[in-house]
Amino acid sequence: MAANMSTSSQTQDFIPVLLGSDVNVYGMARSFHEAYGIPSVAIGKGLLGATSNSRIVSVKVVEPNLEDDAVFCDTLIKFASRYPKEQTLLLVPCGDNYIKLLVRNQDKLRSYYRFECIDEELLMRLSIKESFYEVCTEHGFAFPKTTTCTFENYKTVELPFDFPVIIKPSNSVAYWNCKFPHKKKVFIAESKQEFDAILNAIYGSSYKDHLILQEYIPGDDSNMRVMNCYSGKDKKVKLIALGNALLEEHSPEGIGSYAAIINSVDKELSERMKNFLEDIGYIGFSNFDMKYDPRDGQYKLFEMNLRQGRSSFFVTAAGYNLAKFLVDDVIYNKPMDCVIASNKVLWSIIPKKIIFQYVKDPKVKEEAKKLIREKKFCRSLYYAPDRNIKRRIYFAKNQMSYYQKYRKYFGNKGLHE
Repeated sequence: MAANMSTSSQTQDFIPVLLGSDVNVYGMARSFHEAYGIPSVAIGKGLLGATSNSRIVSVKVVEPNLEDDAVFCDTLIKFASRYPKEQTLLLVPCGDNYIKLLVRNQDKLRSYYRFECIDEELLMRLSIKESFYEVCTEHGFAFPKTTTCTFENYKTVELPFDFPVIIKPSNSVAYWNCKFPHKKKVFIAESKQEFDAILNAIYGSSYKDHLILQEYIPGDDSNMRVMNCYSGKDKKVKLIALGNALLEEHSPEGIGSYAAIINSVDKELSERMKNFLEDIGYIGFSNFDMKYDPRDGQYKLFEMNLRQGRSSFFVTAAGYNLAKFLVDDVIYNKPMDCVIASNKVLWSIIPKKIIFQYVKDPKVKEEAKKLIREKKFCRSLYYAPDRNIKRRIYFAKNQMSYYQKYRKYFGNKGLHE
């Protein structure tokens, strides 16, 4: 399903330049193509399957050292020089590292690209998890009981709550660049023995920043929620879309990423998030991970991503095109009221069979079946205008790989596979 397939009648007067090459980049490229009928170009560290052999996005520059500030600026300025000065290039970061690079170097790039972003002080407050939880406290948002440990004290740290314990990096960019056996995005330690083994493995790598240690919120994947927002350059929220996760990924590299989502609405939560974003003066896409805690009936915030998430295409699929909100604000300066997304769609990166095999809640399964019957089902990578033979083969292999991943990893939370 593509819920927003109409193409704008406007002449192409801008080119989307996407930073990255993953499934998030493809989702944004598809949003631009659905809204305006135009292809995007991308600049990234490497070539990935999601954006390969595509008619709607082409990776024009591959620069392995793109995370270096000087290389980042030099690469983007040289790329912009390929186009006439009157050509509008809309710059869209699609990863944590890219938004940080853009914020740090925004003054050097504004004469070459159109974009809007926050300042570095606000970025640091929101992107480092310890300070983000301080912001949550200031604005009355609940989050799991949390402590931290450092490279200096991790062997003696005492936990103020019981096992199981969530272990995740405070600095996601530094963690992304480290390597160690059985690495996962997030760990769950069921015992002190597992806890010690995980911390030894992480700090045995190049990662030396803080780790976030949190209580485990009970409940399966369907208790997870994801909220995507867009805040205009006037610092007013223009879009709020809430998703109810059916399943997350469970492979080491994918754990914590959403695999299937159905849109939902919570007006009270939406109003609180709107007030929060406007109070802090936020600009651009934001993505919040949270979990419903059945013990007290509250949503507990895990983190805020200063970008659209890899699952954010569920918003476009429901009829609220992410690219259009961005373009209307940054390119066309259109006045916009705040929209709370209410249309429903089943978005998935996994085969339907896996959804019905692993989702436990019968009510959630029935709602998923109903949306499929109504043809309100969407997979980001399965896009009719972009289904050449090479992409068909890639998509088939991609879908088959999930059967093996779920058989191997579903329910496996610790260090060893």
